[in-house]
Amino acid sequence: MELFIRALIFYLGIALAAIICFTLALFLLPLPFRQRYQFLTQWSEFALWWLKKTCRLSYQLHGQSNIPEQPVIVLSKHQSAWETIALTRLFMPQCWVLKRELLWLPFFGWSLAMLKPIAINRGSPRQAIQQVVKQGKQRLAQGIFVVIFPEGTRVALGEKGRYGIGGAWLAAESGYPVVPVAHNAGKFWPPHGFLKYPGTIQVYIGPPIDSKGKTAQEINALVEAWIEGKILEIN
Repeated sequence: MELFIRALIFYLGIALAAIICFTLALFLLPLPFRQRYQFLTQWSEFALWWLKKTCRLSYQLHGQSNIPEQPVIVLSKHQSAWETIALTRLFMPQCWVLKRELLWLPFFGWSLAMLKPIAINRGSPRQAIQQVVKQGKQRLAQGIFVVIFPEGTRVALGEKGRYGIGGAWLAAESGYPVVPVAHNAGKFWPPHGFLKYPGTIQVYIGPPIDSKGKTAQEINALVEAWIEGKILEIN
């Protein structure tokens, strides 16, 4: 019962903060992208703090020195909603590859649209990859990290989804390095669960993988091997 109450308080808090933040954000549309990003991701900062206070769930970062100053392509394990919040404060500024339907949500989707996401149609895989490559190159050239969850959807702790080729394809076509990210957030924040369990999420930032001279398939294999190998160590 205690875990339920703590989770409920957490969700009520971030929902109220989101309403305030995302409503105010509508007035920031004329501002440059980086200022909009800095303001909107304050909600992420609050959510992480509130999560620690209400659910006693924090995180420990390993490999912070592997975060480059220049933008790269970030390919991360996807186990929960936690990493979609936390990564916004680790790689700044960034944009996400996400399904376009999210942009249709009132306030939340409108705020997402202000952060230059790469909104793809999952029903057209070939077109989606072309869009990721084209717009991903543009974002990287603008000094923006491109964050992609290659599994496409959240997977439970101990499971592995199929690693999509889009992020690796962008790396092969652009020549930008790839930074892999592994974590065990699903242990404390299950992918489709309401309860949040107290503890410390372990987050590992891998060394940049040079994409030059490699095929998308080779890059994807290296990323998958590093992430899944590190997941076995964490668990």
